[in-house]
Amino acid sequence: MDGQICGLSSMATRLILAELAEDIRVVHGVPVRFESAGGVEIARRVREGTDADVLVLADDALAELESEGHLLGGTVRPLWTSQVVAAVPAGSPVPAFGSASDLQAALLAAGRIAYSTGPSGTALIDLITRLRLADTLRDRLVQAPPGVPVGSLLASGEADLALQQHSELMDVPGVVVIGPLPGDTAISSTFSGAVLACSSEPHRAREVLDVLGSDAASEIARAKGMRAVGTQD
Repeated sequence: MDGQICGLSSMATRLILAELAEDIRVVHGVPVRFESAGGVEIARRVREGTDADVLVLADDALAELESEGHLLGGTVRPLWTSQVVAAVPAGSPVPAFGSASDLQAALLAAGRIAYSTGPSGTALIDLITRLRLADTLRDRLVQAPPGVPVGSLLASGEADLALQQHSELMDVPGVVVIGPLPGDTAISSTFSGAVLACSSEPHRAREVLDVLGSDAASEIARAKGMRAVGTQD
């Protein structure tokens, strides 16, 4: 399609962006297509000079790309925040999850614990280390391959407990979300957008970014398990 804006994102925001792409086309008259993959893969593509206009990634990954000169100056915009939640296979016992002690008990009781390659996975490993469970749980951790939803490991019986962004675990068949990590063990990730320095349509790419930061986009994000930056649950 002539003049189509191409967006890239990690998997955590793919459902939000898929819905927004249609709204941007119909309401704002800007044809846009988003491609989603694992965050590491998207960052690699950006560094290799992929032909795209808009980027949506976790804050830390976006900051690295900005420092390397891959983003158009002044366009980085915080968009949505996502809580990491725990989930179990449908039909299995749902553990108590109201305190940090409950979380530790659930981790210790799980035979296999699934987590992602994204920011939630990195934060989870840091949390397990802080809880002094790294040695105990090391052989039970199952990292989903890049771009593979952690929930699929639960549904297929490859894990007993999973921790990932709410947006990626909600509504997965065969999975029951327990809730966000309790108390001071809570993990959240912020996803931001920016215009890529290589964009051939920077003005229209900015228009798309404006829509991603709109109230309408915030409502869609909430329905998909995230909330707009600066708002409360």
